[in-house]
Amino acid sequence: MNEWFTEENIQSLATHYRTLGPLIGILLPFLEALLPFLPLVVIIVANVSSYGLWIGFILSWVGTVLGSYVVFLIVRKFGRHPKLKRFIERENVQKLIKWVDMRGLSPLFILLCFPFTPSVLVNIVAGLSHIKKKYYLFVLLAGKFVMILSISVLGYDIGSYFRNPVKLIFVAIAVIILWVLSKTVEKRINKRVEKDLKEVTHQNKSK
Repeated sequence: MNEWFTEENIQSLATHYRTLGPLIGILLPFLEALLPFLPLVVIIVANVSSYGLWIGFILSWVGTVLGSYVVFLIVRKFGRHPKLKRFIERENVQKLIKWVDMRGLSPLFILLCFPFTPSVLVNIVAGLSHIKKKYYLFVLLAGKFVMILSISVLGYDIGSYFRNPVKLIFVAIAVIILWVLSKTVEKRINKRVEKDLKEVTHQNKSK
């Protein structure tokens, strides 16, 4: 991904974006939710560079929420299909599904706030859980709002970072902090999952 982040590439991408109109600003983050190998950070930076901070943020937010919710709805509809049985029955997926059913929306919101969380896994687990559709939509809107806004603010006027090394250092530090926080939260949630499920298993055996 690093080769994307040159001033020339960002400006070139922004120019192409402006000629294609705002629809592309929604379409690309929408597709990223379906195809997670696409670079979401680059897409958001291109949006805010092309359309300005707030319009670029809104386009990215709408596209990401729509794409994530479509994944959620598809999994909710077809997630129990026999062809997906191997994935569904993975131990880590089953643990997350049970824990989400136990703990509700709060852990999902926390995970969605961080840009380095594998959001496609969150969408799939939510789709396989018993969370109501409207509640997950609210969580997506809130969690993605925080995540997209943080990247938008950091990525806005990215060309100035190449001209001002001090700014670039601060942004690099911010990105590293976000990465460390997201991984720390993931680890804590995984530990919490293990602990809660063990307690439930112990309680069921003692009955």
